[in-house]
Amino acid sequence: MAKDTGKNYLVVGLGSFGSRLCEVLEEKGGTVIAVDADELLIERIKNSVTQAVHLDSTDESRMSELDLEDVDVGIVAIGNSFEASILTTAIMKRLGVPYIIARSLTELHHQVLLQVGADEIVNVEIDEGTRLANRLIAPDILDRIPLSGEISVAEVRVPKGFVEKQLIELDLRKRLQINVIAIRRYSYGVDEIGNPTKSESLIFPGGEEVLQEEDILLIVGRNENISSFNELQE
Repeated sequence: MAKDTGKNYLVVGLGSFGSRLCEVLEEKGGTVIAVDADELLIERIKNSVTQAVHLDSTDESRMSELDLEDVDVGIVAIGNSFEASILTTAIMKRLGVPYIIARSLTELHHQVLLQVGADEIVNVEIDEGTRLANRLIAPDILDRIPLSGEISVAEVRVPKGFVEKQLIELDLRKRLQINVIAIRRYSYGVDEIGNPTKSESLIFPGGEEVLQEEDILLIVGRNENISSFNELQE
């Protein structure tokens, strides 16, 4: 059973993105009110959330009937209507939802949502497109998660020239302003009946840690410095 987080969420828009968001929030112990104007989508989600409500979120009088006093975060997950997402965001703000996260469809949409009251903007398509492009351009950077416009966390393969060297010897913080915060390491063996096995461990390294050939490093730094690190692979 998931631990109750004590957090209450209002999710408006139950397409693939919004529905999955509701399910994960509930699985992790959140309390979710799910809202959509499509009755079929409400039927699909009603057994996975605390409350599922069929209403038009652009109707302020209907939205005001919801018990929003205890809602901590409102998420506008509408992905098919520029106008509906803007109106819903503005209505949530007027009804006193303390923190609003809205899904944007375009850069202009992003700016308008901020102006009408959104505290945080997500764009699933742009974010995923950016991550895919980064992975195609720099295949040795296995994943990259932005922490801000300039700083990211990235998973990278160990450059060949780093194998069998200690982190303190490489001095990446001084050379590249990169911090290694974890290492994913694999080990291989055989089980009791002779089948090959592969296990994974996560190491939080000290300076004396010696890097191995198949290590995956979790690093944090400025984007240009991560790109410089990737060039060491070439």
